This record gives sequence, C-alpha cells and structure tokens, in this order.
Amino acid sequence: MPKMKTHRGAAKRFKLTKNGKIKRRRACKGHLLTKKSANRKRKLRKPALVHSSNEKQIKKLLPYG
Repeated sequence: MPKMKTHRGAAKRFKLTKNGKIKRRRACKGHLLTKKSANRKRKLRKPALVHSSNEKQIKKLLPYG
C-alpha cells in the first residue's frame, strides 16, 4: 500500500500534543485589532485545543502526527 499524504494546510495549522490532543490557533487575531480590548487580544494569544467532535477529521488529515 502506498504512503498516505499529509494534508499540508492542516499540518501548518495544527500540532499534536504529547497526549494525542490537537492544538490550534485561536481565531480573530488576524486583523481589525484596534477595536478589540487588550484583555481580549491577550486571551487570543494562547493556543486552544480542537473540540473532540472534530478531532477524528483532523487526525485523518495528519496520518503521521
């Protein structure tokens, strides 16, 4: 059987943790930042985990993660 290809877009956006959970970047930090409070922007800095209902889909895109 041939090797599976990693989805390159997913590989750039998601990283696997040691326990097998998937880390993602938070949304709303790309532009239009002047209207957002410093507190809100600071909270958006921290990475978040992908919800359990979406984990299966993303793990399929990252077969060698």
